[in-house]
Amino acid sequence: MRTEKLFFCILLVFFFCLEFNRGQNNGKTLVDVGVITDVDTSHSKVVMLCINMSISDFYSSHPQFETRLVVNVGDSKSDVVGAAIAALDLIKNKQVKAILGPWTSMQAHFLIEIGQKSRVPIVSYSATSPILTSLRSPYFLRATYEDSFQVQPIKAIIKLFGWREVVPVYIDNTFGEGIMPRLTDALQDINVRIPYRSVIAINATDHEISVELLKMMNMPTRVFLVHMYYDLASRFFIKAKELGLMEPGYVWILTNGVIDDLSLINETAVEAMEGVLGIKTYIPKSPDLEKFRSRWRSLFPRVELSVYGLWAYDATTALAVAIEEAGTNNMTFSKVVDTGRNVSELEALGLSQFGPKLLQTLLTVQFRGLAGEFRFFRGQLQPSVFEIVNIINTGEKSIGFWKEGNGLVKKLDQQASSISALSTWKDHLKHIVWPGEADSVPKGWQIPTKGKKLRIGVPKRTGYTDLVKVTRDPITNSTVVTGFCIDFFEAVIRELPYDVSYEFIPFEKPDGKTAGNYNDLVYQVYLGRYDAVVGDTTILVNRSSYVDFTFPFIKSGVGLIVEMTDPVKRDYILFMKPLSWKLWLTSFISFFLVGCTVWVLEYKRNPDFSGPPRFQASTICWFAFSTMVFAPRERVFSFWARALVIAWYFLVLVLTQSYTASLASLLTSQKLNPTITSMSSLLEKGETVGYQRTSFILGKLKERGFPQSSLVPFDTAEECDELLSKGPKKGGVSGAFLEIPYLRLFLGQFCNTYKMVEEPFNVDGFGFVFPIGSPLVADVSRAILKVAESPKAMELERAWFKKKEQSCPDPITNPDPNPSFTSRQLDIDSFLFLFVGVLLVCVMALGNFTYCFLAKDQVSYLDKVEMSPCSSSQQMPVKRKTQLNMSQVHDQDSL
Repeated sequence: MRTEKLFFCILLVFFFCLEFNRGQNNGKTLVDVGVITDVDTSHSKVVMLCINMSISDFYSSHPQFETRLVVNVGDSKSDVVGAAIAALDLIKNKQVKAILGPWTSMQAHFLIEIGQKSRVPIVSYSATSPILTSLRSPYFLRATYEDSFQVQPIKAIIKLFGWREVVPVYIDNTFGEGIMPRLTDALQDINVRIPYRSVIAINATDHEISVELLKMMNMPTRVFLVHMYYDLASRFFIKAKELGLMEPGYVWILTNGVIDDLSLINETAVEAMEGVLGIKTYIPKSPDLEKFRSRWRSLFPRVELSVYGLWAYDATTALAVAIEEAGTNNMTFSKVVDTGRNVSELEALGLSQFGPKLLQTLLTVQFRGLAGEFRFFRGQLQPSVFEIVNIINTGEKSIGFWKEGNGLVKKLDQQASSISALSTWKDHLKHIVWPGEADSVPKGWQIPTKGKKLRIGVPKRTGYTDLVKVTRDPITNSTVVTGFCIDFFEAVIRELPYDVSYEFIPFEKPDGKTAGNYNDLVYQVYLGRYDAVVGDTTILVNRSSYVDFTFPFIKSGVGLIVEMTDPVKRDYILFMKPLSWKLWLTSFISFFLVGCTVWVLEYKRNPDFSGPPRFQASTICWFAFSTMVFAPRERVFSFWARALVIAWYFLVLVLTQSYTASLASLLTSQKLNPTITSMSSLLEKGETVGYQRTSFILGKLKERGFPQSSLVPFDTAEECDELLSKGPKKGGVSGAFLEIPYLRLFLGQFCNTYKMVEEPFNVDGFGFVFPIGSPLVADVSRAILKVAESPKAMELERAWFKKKEQSCPDPITNPDPNPSFTSRQLDIDSFLFLFVGVLLVCVMALGNFTYCFLAKDQVSYLDKVEMSPCSSSQQMPVKRKTQLNMSQVHDQDSL
């Protein structure tokens, strides 16, 4: 009470001094200006003192000025309507040339319209809501910083610590709502999600605040941004501490709406805020500011100087300069023409003739004020630096700054280029005391122990239940979910560093049938009906636009499987299939050619090749074909005949061995070959294909050009087997497309009948689904990697994918040790070099024989055959020949 009386005495002294100066202003032009404020409030007292000190200081240092400001105070009575009434009174009765104020953004919203209507400039030093900018009134000037400017330092802090979700807590009025559009856009730029907005009424009771805090406690998000008035904030944080929201793990960020007025908050509330980060308006140090603070402390030791008082001081100085520069001509108001009808009080105000000129002058005023550089840019001041503070005990500690162009730095003279790209938050900010005196940086989210369980949707499958299977317990009627995907998810949850409560909810209709395809299931997470989806859900680009996926826990893709058939027809002419018909024909021709050539070379001198024509013909055939299985009894004597026989022996050896191997393969091995080799061949032939029902494969096939009429869906492995075994002619399909995990299960069951021939579509694999921005995604992905690198992953693989390993090996990880291959007939190309060699020997032998035959006439040749130089071997006497034949017979008998 004594303080208030002292304050009013000081104000009376100032007003007395102003009236005294007014009496001393002989020859000076007095200009009325208005000040609209909430009289009897702490803010109003500080602001009025600063305005009066500004007028006194300005004219004391500028006695040559011809104008003097006269302050006319209008009491807004902490009310929007009161502010409007005060403005109307000042303009109509006092004819003020400009108005300083009002205090709140809601009051300013009405005053802007009045100033626009009467052309009286409204200069506010405390209305910071961005909504006022949207009114686009040229007669509204903001001698303060708009709230949206502090969005950038808030964004930088959240990005620095990597928090993924933020809950704004703001007052339910123009001041609180004004920052939200810019804040939302800024957070979206760094992929930070706003899962919830906590709106507190301006007159909220402690019970209503507690109810809202309990809602926030039961949410996983632990980062909160508070934007409200200091008096409401003090009550809010006292309740937050009582309910346990100031414990380790929580993060609180305050805007300058609270931090700039921290000195007005009682110690109990400040102690409850310990560990909170805050954005504070930065006021650069200067000699004039230090002198002013010294004067203030000596004059008003019990009154705390605020940044709004400094802005009011500078705004008053700017107004005094502008009025002096604008001159004193035509400072009147035009009257409303009497039309004989009743007009409202607003319409009867008239128009200020001095207002437009004063406005233009105000926009050009520029000087160094107590709060820093004073210059209007687009009707408001522009900050370049904000201070980052940390509330400790009952005060604040500066931990860094945010500079436009440099971001977060520890010191103002620090440049962003001096900070390494691999820097941590400690390179940008000083030591921080977190709520609850936590040692480490809070991760920004936590599964609430008192909150509800995670609602996890699971697909209701008809086939391939080894992956996900939903059944009902006949006794308890509870849902039982099993399968590889479920086991893997539970293993991942056990690897998390905290407990997560969850329940599986089947995606089914009341009758137990599936409620839609996988796209429908994933979309339920976007709609908020499920908190996650666990199952055989493929990671796709179109799905990732509205949900987040974890790392894939199993590799996937789309494979094309077709039926295997044996191309070899096992009939009575199977023995001829190892060789092509060209090779058979060439071989037969070669037999006769070699036999005839040997006969030509030997029949004149070798008795085994002489005799009657029928005997000679049979000898030719016998000699040629017997070389395939044993050495013939006929001997050859000429050099070229022997050379030809050696070459022919070698060719027959290679040919018979190759034939034997190929025939043995045909008789003992079943050569299973796929009926279709690629997806393109299916498209070219217009074949009917099958695909998994409820899968994304249908869309992929349509994109590749398959018509709907050629696509047949199936659910189970048995249905797929039936379609493939029937074939397209009997109402079946030529091939089927399955994702790799299903394909492994299918081929494990039908390993000897079908084969994967192509993987036409590549996808990332199966992943768990969460809402966009969910903090669980990162932790679950890390846990997936831990499980995948542990023996547990192999245990799950063996448990679900290798149950039939003994009879059917895994077609992907353990292919068939005797894979099928295509058997190729032996063709002439494989033996062309050998046949050409034999042919060359034949030609050379016949050429030599022809040359020798033509060299001499036939008589001379017969008489002197033993002496002929063309003969490569002498003819033996008859007696010797007989002896040799008898010796040969003897040798054969002995054998």
